[in-house]
Amino acid sequence: MSITEAVVLGIVQGLGEFLPISSSAHLVLTPWFFGWPDPGLSFDVALHLGTLVAVVAYFWRDWLTLATHGLRGTRSREGRLFWYLVVATVPGGLAGMALEKYAETTFRAPGLVGLMLIFMGLILYWADHRGPRARGIWQVGWGDAFLIGFAQALAIVPGVSRSGATIAAGRFLGLDREAATRFSFLLSLPIILGAGLFSLRHIGAQDLTFPFWVGVVTSGITGFAAIAFLLRFVVTRNFNVFVWYRGILGLLTIVTALSR
Repeated sequence: MSITEAVVLGIVQGLGEFLPISSSAHLVLTPWFFGWPDPGLSFDVALHLGTLVAVVAYFWRDWLTLATHGLRGTRSREGRLFWYLVVATVPGGLAGMALEKYAETTFRAPGLVGLMLIFMGLILYWADHRGPRARGIWQVGWGDAFLIGFAQALAIVPGVSRSGATIAAGRFLGLDREAATRFSFLLSLPIILGAGLFSLRHIGAQDLTFPFWVGVVTSGITGFAAIAFLLRFVVTRNFNVFVWYRGILGLLTIVTALSR
C-alpha cells in the first residue's frame, strides 16, 4: 500500500466513522472507484485503532465519570447513563460476531452499498424532521438504549452508517440533535474497541508497516476533528447536507455499478 492510499483511507475512516455518511461504505467505494487493491484486514484494524484513539481522546473524561458512577450502581444520572451505554452496545457486538463473514463479502457489493446510502439517508431525514425533539441525554431510558443499540447493529451493512443509524434512532425517540449525537459518539467507544480487539487475530508483527501507522495517525486526527465539528454543527443545523451527500454518492455508485 502506498502512503497516499493510507492517508486517503485514513481521512475517509476518520470522517465517515463519526459523520453520518458510513465509513464502511467509503472504505469499500474508495478503492473500488480508484482501482486500488483491497487494503486488507490488517489495515482495517489500523483505521479502527485510529478512530478509537480519537474517541478516547475526546471523551475520556466523560467515560471516566460515567464508569466511576456506573460501578457504584444506578442511583446517579451518570451511573444510569453508563449502564444504558452498556446495554446499547450488546446488539451491535452480537451482530458483528454473527455476521462478520457477510460483512466482509456479501454486504460489500457496491450496488447494495449505494442503495443503503440512499435508504438510510432518507431515514435520517425523516427522523430529523418528523417533529420537535427536545429530550436531553439525561432523559435516555432503558428502552431508548436498547432501540438505539439495535439501530447500531444494522450498521454491519456498509452504507447504513453507525453514527447515522444511532442518531436517527435517537431522533425518532425524541432526543434533541445534540443529545442524539453525543449518545452516538459515547456509544462508539465500546463498539470500536470491541471490533478492534476482535480483529487483532488477523494481524501480526509483519503488518505493522509505515502505511499501517500512517493510517492510525490520519484516522485519529481526522476522527477527532469530525467529532468536534459535528457536536458544534448540530447545535444550530439539521442533517440535510449529509442526506444530500449520501443520496448523490449512492446514485453515483449505483450508476457506476450498472455500467461496469
